[in-house]
Order: sequence, then structure tokens, then C-alpha cells
Amino acid sequence: MGRTVTTENLGAWVLKGNADHVDLAGRFAVAPGVDQWCVRAGYRARLMQAGQPVVFWASGRRAGVWGIGRLTGPAEAHVDGGLHVPLDLTIAPEPLRVPRAALRDDPRLADTEVFRQPQASNPSFLTVEQFDAVLSYWTQMGLHARRG
Repeated sequence: MGRTVTTENLGAWVLKGNADHVDLAGRFAVAPGVDQWCVRAGYRARLMQAGQPVVFWASGRRAGVWGIGRLTGPAEAHVDGGLHVPLDLTIAPEPLRVPRAALRDDPRLADTEVFRQPQASNPSFLTVEQFDAVLSYWTQMGLHARRG
């Protein structure tokens, strides 16, 4: 299989968490700041660098975009034996999150990896065009994020 992500087509990394298997809503209600997340070793993890945009995608019954932030460094070994990326990411309050249904109905996002391969490991990605589409929803909610 070829490499899908390049520095030229990368709009944002997508980091996922399953809100049905872990109480993400409870965790983020108490502490909405996220300073790291686990990723799978591979070429994608090696492409991850400080300053690149990141989208937090929750899967499950309340699926959708819960936060947009930035990587603060490359993926690094973690004490748990895996790889983690350092982040500057804040999860939005629940009423301001962008639900999966709104995104799924947008033809600009029909081919996103998170819809085509929802069980794929972290990180997933959005192309430049797909990230621009997600940002349009984010700003409609009154939230701010930088494109690049």
C-alpha cells in the first residue's frame, strides 16, 4: 500500500478516541486541555511535527469533531511503551462540537479517511481541502482555529 499522506496534501492530523468505550465526555468536562495522545508507529508518526494542525475526532454515539489544536512536537516514546504526540489542544464544550451527521452530509468530506476507515489507528488525516471544510463548521460554531 502506498503512502497516502504527504506534507503537501496534509491539512490536519486526526486523532481519535472512542467516547463509547472510554468516558471522554467526563474526562474533558473536568479537564478540556489535552497535552498528548497516543499514535501508532509508522511513516505517519514520523511525519508529525510541531505546528501542524490536529483535529480531535470522537467516535461513538456522540461522534464528531470535539477539538482543533496543534502538535507541539514530534511523536515520542512514552512510558507506556507506545508513541505519543505532544499537543496544544482544547476540547470544546459539548454544545459547540461539530456532530458527525453534519460532516457526513457535506460532499467536501465524503472521502475522508475517518468515514472510509473508522476503525483505523491513530493518526488519521484530512487533506488541505477537507480541513478547510471542517474549519468552516468550527468557525460557524464561533470557535477559532488557525489554518496553518
